[in-house]
Amino acid sequence: MVAFVCGPLGDSSRVQFIDLQAQRAHLGQALEDAILKVVRSGQYILGPEVATLEAQLAAFCGAKHALTVANGTDALALALMAFGVKPRHAVLVPSFTFAATGEVVVWLGATPIFVDCLPDTFNMDPASLEAGIATAKRLGLEPVGAIPVDLFGLPADYDAIEPICAAHNLWILADTAQGFGGVYKGRKTGSIGRIASTSFFPAKPLGCYGDGGAIFFDDDALRETLVSLRVHGQGADKYDNVRVGMNGRMDTIQAAVLIEKLKLFPSEIEARNRIAQLYSDALEKHCIVPRVPAGLTSVWAQYTIRIDGNRRDAVAAKLKEAGIPTAIYYVKPMHRQTAYARFPVANNGLPVSDALAGEVLSLPMHPYLSEADQDRVVAALVAALRA
Repeated sequence: MVAFVCGPLGDSSRVQFIDLQAQRAHLGQALEDAILKVVRSGQYILGPEVATLEAQLAAFCGAKHALTVANGTDALALALMAFGVKPRHAVLVPSFTFAATGEVVVWLGATPIFVDCLPDTFNMDPASLEAGIATAKRLGLEPVGAIPVDLFGLPADYDAIEPICAAHNLWILADTAQGFGGVYKGRKTGSIGRIASTSFFPAKPLGCYGDGGAIFFDDDALRETLVSLRVHGQGADKYDNVRVGMNGRMDTIQAAVLIEKLKLFPSEIEARNRIAQLYSDALEKHCIVPRVPAGLTSVWAQYTIRIDGNRRDAVAAKLKEAGIPTAIYYVKPMHRQTAYARFPVANNGLPVSDALAGEVLSLPMHPYLSEADQDRVVAALVAALRA
């Protein structure tokens, strides 16, 4: 995971990549009061704020159920456990994403089949998904599900992915760790897939002050299973565990933080989209800027441009000299990483993922990025590109 910058209030020496302090100042005393209320209550695990947050999250995205968990990785793992994923199963996973998406498949003894992404949206390529399913069958594995990722805040191409999965009887686990709050043709992320998962890591568009995550679903039958799995697989009594689970509960303080942040979230999404549009208008003649297909809304977890790989490091260095932080998501696709290189890939190659890894560069993006700082980013980037 790439580190993010959260500088002290009033620090104008550099542009902040993600400015959590500006957001904290905007939230003000209400946030501190919410945290202190939990501290004084003594209900630090699964306190009343957790149930309140779950109801608010479900209402926000249109899912019937929301279940908070300890982190985004646990959210993915709990979903796979509920689906009964096991050895000889294959799960289709984009290679161009953070390792957690494929990691959880391996935890359960199943095989991730890595598929390619689209060059314009960075999201799962439906044609590569089809090829990955064929690869799994050729290897004697049973393809059971797919995990599309709403990368950088943009929903995946569900109109294309859903029919493919339905035709092959695959469930969809929508990994919206970066995309919660986005919209896909009238459907909010969190309400797409048999289960959707998200992360509330501090750098996410909706983040807490530690680790946190959530699972979203409509199936009533899944709720009992997921609630049990979240707390060691317990049944009616905590000393009667009816299945093998995990300790995946959310801390009450994190729920209290998220309740306050959720109040600002819609306006912050609007600000992110305004900033992204300003970036694109200013930069589209100088580099490849990200595109949002018609009918979709991104939450811009990252604003990621593409630069010729031979120049990217030099451009990033020039920006650093100018006090402009950048990040590379992701310098290595999963199928190129030591722990995952042994697993199959669709069509025996993922050329778009390999190419993007050498070209992508993410710029500062947060809802409190001032126009002056954005102008500074643009000017420095254009100068670096022209050098």
